[in-house]
Amino acid sequence: MAKIITMPRLSDTMTEGTVATWLKKVGDTVKEGDILAEIETDKATMEFEAFDAGTLLYIGVKEGDTAPVDSVLAIIGKEGEDYQSLLDGKGGSAENTPAEKKEGPEQEEKQAEPKQEESRNGSSVGGKQELPKDVKVVTMPRLSDTMTEGTVATWLKKVGDKVSEGDILAEIETDKATMEFESFNSGTLLYIGIKEGESAPVDSVLAIIGPEGTDVSGVAENYGKGGSQPAAQQSSDKPAEDKTAEAHKSEEAAPAGNDEGRVFASPLARKLAKEKGIDLALVKGSGENGRIVRKDIENYTPSAQQTAAPAQQQAAPAANAPAAAPVYTPVGEVATEEVKNNQMRKTIARRLAESKYSAPEYSLTIALDMDNAIASRNVINAVPDTKISFNDMVIKACAMALRKHPQINTQWKDDVTIYNKHISVGVAVAVEDGLVVPVLKFTDHMSLTQIGAAVKDLAGKARSKKLTPAEMEGSTFTVSNLGMFGIQEFTSIINQPNSAILSVGAIVQQPVVKDGQIVVGNVMKVTLTCDHRTVDGATGAQFLQTLKQYIENPVTMLA
Repeated sequence: MAKIITMPRLSDTMTEGTVATWLKKVGDTVKEGDILAEIETDKATMEFEAFDAGTLLYIGVKEGDTAPVDSVLAIIGKEGEDYQSLLDGKGGSAENTPAEKKEGPEQEEKQAEPKQEESRNGSSVGGKQELPKDVKVVTMPRLSDTMTEGTVATWLKKVGDKVSEGDILAEIETDKATMEFESFNSGTLLYIGIKEGESAPVDSVLAIIGPEGTDVSGVAENYGKGGSQPAAQQSSDKPAEDKTAEAHKSEEAAPAGNDEGRVFASPLARKLAKEKGIDLALVKGSGENGRIVRKDIENYTPSAQQTAAPAQQQAAPAANAPAAAPVYTPVGEVATEEVKNNQMRKTIARRLAESKYSAPEYSLTIALDMDNAIASRNVINAVPDTKISFNDMVIKACAMALRKHPQINTQWKDDVTIYNKHISVGVAVAVEDGLVVPVLKFTDHMSLTQIGAAVKDLAGKARSKKLTPAEMEGSTFTVSNLGMFGIQEFTSIINQPNSAILSVGAIVQQPVVKDGQIVVGNVMKVTLTCDHRTVDGATGAQFLQTLKQYIENPVTMLA
């Protein structure tokens, strides 16, 4: 049976969303978990997964168009199925079923009775009419289409802290991801309703924000009983939402008379451009179909022509003046920008700082003769459907060397040293927002071609942000390669809890001595960074000697 997919509510205050990109088209087969589209709000652009399987029968919101939350985004069902009755019955929203429409007046009367009872009693059923002035109740947000509850992973504010609009209150974890949750109000954090590690249903009380010293005792217990928002919020928030919606409509409708001259931009990009006084018509969009997104505004700098124009106008009156020695005066402005650190950068910073300042590390560098490795790789890659890289050869050599030097394959704890009997090599991969380390499980059991295929697959997932937590856990050793960027030699920070990491440089042609003659050789330098608590210098040097034997004689890795 066909099902309507509605515009999801991806943040606590989201009232509408924009389809940045459709990743499926009408007629495509959709599996549960497939990414249907990228939905953009004023806060972020997020991938939206399908929670049903079938055929995409209908698309209700085109790329670049904006629609309210819960409006019809798409319809999924059996191929060839008639879905028109669903659209007629829903009227553009999945929440208004025909039955609900018929019972609307009766429902209103029934809902009116308790409201009248509230006013007669002088106190609200849920204490909602008595919400203190300027106090805002923050509820657990619905961060995905099927989210029913969330877990507070971390509180970044504590009771008594000052909160500004845009501050990160907490990190909320669902079954899909862990996301930062921003405050949409300013004030003092008066109450925390869900402690770290605890779970609660969507719309339950997460926190209360208001003026410092306000008594909110009883607000959390009574909030939500009766099934409606506080009257004070209804009267103040709803017009604001209407104004926001009208502003977006008027903002986009004006230039939409024809496509020529129309500026396609996300709501957040428009907001940032207005704050910075940037004309959107001068900004080149990097999004789908030239759509202007947040990073385009953040990275925008006036062109030379724009900055030179005022200087030319000033110079014009002086054209008739006596000739003088030309003096060049550069035109520019001092500008800075603060960009909030995303969760990935925070995690990288925290873990690398812990590693750098907790592990007494040292580094050992060795040069490898790559002539035989180059010849062996050419022979292997000549085989049909086979493709390996030098990095794959390094990973294989590391796995085999770790088997001979188990002290490198360890983890330090205060009371014990853990010797890993298995070997799983992590491969550092650079992505747009930072660095991730997918792991090749049981690497020593893999062939060169299997390693090559696995690395290619994991690197692709990393760059498309589709790596699962399980694919980034369990490494016992790490390889980081910057050779493809022309870096000849470098040292890396240990990826805790590993005891060592290997830094791989570029292959460089340089003079070398062979058989008493100076010839041109291919040399690659590798650097092993070790935790001195588990790996002594002699042990690290012996590991590098074994690695050198494998790399310089690749046939030994096939034995």
